[in-house]
Amino acid sequence: MPHPVLADTAASISELKANPMKVVASGHGMPIAVLNRNAPAFYCVPAAAYEAMMELIDDAALLKLVEQRRSEPAVPVALDDL
Repeated sequence: MPHPVLADTAASISELKANPMKVVASGHGMPIAVLNRNAPAFYCVPAAAYEAMMELIDDAALLKLVEQRRSEPAVPVALDDL
């Protein structure tokens, strides 16, 4: 049964065990699919890519909150009160 591989680069678990940093470097900053018996077992994500993904998730959550609150009445505030 075919499995989708959601990365441009793939490596076997054996390759990852032998030289983890070489496998990470082979992705050139992008995630690497780690395969077990030719099926994706997990994805190895470099720190910078993971941080970017977490920021996108946070942005999506904030956008959802903004959309929910958009219909709430506004509170008038004078600059002098601040």
